[in-house]
Amino acid sequence: MKLSVIIVNYNVKYFLEQCLKSVQKALRGIESEIWVVDNNSVDGSIAMLKEKFTDVKLIENKTNVGFSKANNLAAKKAKGEFILFLNPDTVVEEDCFEKCITFMQNTPNAGALGVRMLDGSGNFLPESKRGLPTPQVALFKMFGLNKLFPKSKKFGKYHLGFLPQNKINKVEVLAGAFMFVRKSVLDKVGLFDESFFMYGEDIDLSYRIVKAGFNNYYFPETSIIHYKGESTKKGSANYVKIFYQAMIIFARKHYRGSKSEMLIFLINSFIYLRAFAALLYRFFTNWWLPILDFVLLYGGMYILKTYWEEHIKFIKKYPSELMLIHVPYYVFFWVLFTYLGLGYSKPYTIKRIVRGIAIGTVAILAVYALFPENLRFSRGLIILGAMCAVAEMVFTRFIANYLETGKFILGSQHLINVAIVGEDDEAKRVFDMVNSSQDKLNCVGIINLNENEKTRHNIGNLNDIDEIIKIYKIDEIVFCGKNITSKKILEWMVKLGQKKLRFKIAPEASNFIIGSHSKNAKGEYFTEEIKLNLVNKSVLRKKRLFDILISLILILISPFWFVFAPLRLLRLKQIFKVISGKYSWVGYVDNDENKLLPKIKPGIFNTVNLKNNQKYNAELINNINYQYARYYSVEYDLDMILKNFFNKNRN
Repeated sequence: MKLSVIIVNYNVKYFLEQCLKSVQKALRGIESEIWVVDNNSVDGSIAMLKEKFTDVKLIENKTNVGFSKANNLAAKKAKGEFILFLNPDTVVEEDCFEKCITFMQNTPNAGALGVRMLDGSGNFLPESKRGLPTPQVALFKMFGLNKLFPKSKKFGKYHLGFLPQNKINKVEVLAGAFMFVRKSVLDKVGLFDESFFMYGEDIDLSYRIVKAGFNNYYFPETSIIHYKGESTKKGSANYVKIFYQAMIIFARKHYRGSKSEMLIFLINSFIYLRAFAALLYRFFTNWWLPILDFVLLYGGMYILKTYWEEHIKFIKKYPSELMLIHVPYYVFFWVLFTYLGLGYSKPYTIKRIVRGIAIGTVAILAVYALFPENLRFSRGLIILGAMCAVAEMVFTRFIANYLETGKFILGSQHLINVAIVGEDDEAKRVFDMVNSSQDKLNCVGIINLNENEKTRHNIGNLNDIDEIIKIYKIDEIVFCGKNITSKKILEWMVKLGQKKLRFKIAPEASNFIIGSHSKNAKGEYFTEEIKLNLVNKSVLRKKRLFDILISLILILISPFWFVFAPLRLLRLKQIFKVISGKYSWVGYVDNDENKLLPKIKPGIFNTVNLKNNQKYNAELINNINYQYARYYSVEYDLDMILKNFFNKNRN
């Protein structure tokens, strides 16, 4: 047997299906086998494999054993002369494997090779070729010098930026996303080191191959798309920790003495530095707009106060308590109720802002009425401040949208103009799929592959794509995998890569479309499958805000719980569990099948109003939980809370 392809899967069903379809095309005419090792996925990957890819050899792990161990399980059983370790979030060209095999056969000293990798926008991925993370190289990478001077032979060694992208070269490190290795070399140097759970295992194996006297090659005569569908997001504190802990394992294994200690010290220091930076970044990205609103509103109230006392009240000066105590709580209430009213959630709308400011103003006036006469300065100032708050928040939303999209828009999200590249019934099928999507997509038409063909919704042919993009202001292009080869798709992605377009692929006979708009972004997809409300982030935010609101109401009326029999069994610790985010007021009924549903917090109450200790079978519970996830609304939670409160038989 010539080639064994090994793919480790963990909860990326749609990416895996597309990857396998491209692999099957590339394996035509090659004696081969495909292994998929599933690390206990809960997204239906196993069922999809058994239904659509019966020839694939499947290993089902009962736990997530990590990338290294999973690959090794299949590698020990593989029979190919060559073994390819391939990520599931990739697409390979039709002649990819043939070219790799030919090169390896013609290059006896080649132990392994990697190929040119592109992200979902057609941009070159620098990790296609890398150098060893020596202390000096690691230091330059940690401080970003490799990005400042990518082509420098001194500072750019991590990604070997000084080596041309389109020429074959010897390299020290290959990427685990596509690692094409001789089995005889693996028999000599060993498989992946299983002490690496995720990240670093490819560096370790590459280094051992070089130490054994073989060469690793960067082979750009074929390319792949790498969407990066893994769950750990680049830049997050968790990613930093996992990645650099892998570097520590590598340093302890391959470096000795002061060299090892120095690298480990640098890495440990950098882990804490980057983790702190990641937390700061996350805090800033989540809270910069509320903080900006608070600062601007406070400054605006100072200007209003000055104008009010000089031109309306004709008094010398308001007491300092106004700016030190009253204005801060005015502004806090406006920002708080705007937040609770989803005024900081996208898409930004004037309705949400006005609603939040109005409720905040009512709350301010209610508190204002409790103050003694000498501390009630001016209702008019509060009303005028509320009007200015609306104007300020609308203005900042326009600016925020402009910074993100380059357009001064507010309200519904900007429609993404989509063009389909394909022909015949397949192009029409994908066209209809995009149009039926719940996403903000406007399918402008179909770009045919040749000049002679004219179909319904036709807006031109592929030779005129530059003009079509300009005329129709195309934001995204979807390629029909049935009509156009992976090789051609990659070529067009590279050609059009400078136009800031998004690219997606619709695999043949599939009900989903896959793409990714950046090298650091997770791969994304949309599908015709039934969508569950609890997948929607805005719906989850509403559920969380509802939990907090109910908790605050219960705390406010807690002195009167003894009056209301339904509340006597309630405990303050339950309320604080909800406020802390560990629990929700309503959750699923416990069931083994819940792992297939969107993940939510466990509930103080569940989706079943338990009466008379009634028992429900597993199938019914499964259906109840599914209906809750699919049709979820805040009103449903309120109904379940009331039913549970007034259920005398509740345990």
